[in-house]
Amino acid sequence: MLPAFGDGDGWTRCAQGHRHWGIFGAAGLLLRHVDAGGVERVLLQHRALWSHHGGTWGVLGGARNSGETAAYTAQREAAEEAGVVPGSYEVTGEYVDDHGGWSYTTVVGRAATAFATPHITEESLAVGWVDVARMNELPLHPGFAATWETVREIG
Repeated sequence: MLPAFGDGDGWTRCAQGHRHWGIFGAAGLLLRHVDAGGVERVLLQHRALWSHHGGTWGVLGGARNSGETAAYTAQREAAEEAGVVPGSYEVTGEYVDDHGGWSYTTVVGRAATAFATPHITEESLAVGWVDVARMNELPLHPGFAATWETVREIG
């Protein structure tokens, strides 16, 4: 059984000297859906203003707990933050952004439908499906922005 607050919650520094949330690293879920008309959308979170890089858009995610796989962390965080139901998507790949001593794993998945998220927590201003053609119009989380072109090619 996992603790109420994960044992991975906390700030740490990587070998590059950057400050990161997640003592054991972090992971997030990038879900994509292509509709019948061929429009590709990804499920993104508009981060709460009080959060690290608040006001930016990125994937649902958070700190890994000890013993968790990246896929499990991404699934858990998406369920906690937006009610994304495990089984409502298929995992198609992962990308690890390694900073030396700390890493962020983007777990990529495909959703058969652009389902509505049943709830959002105080960690989000909004959660919704965004047309990939509009990505350059959004203020993206810096880590997500740096990896977007790579992770969009996965799966």
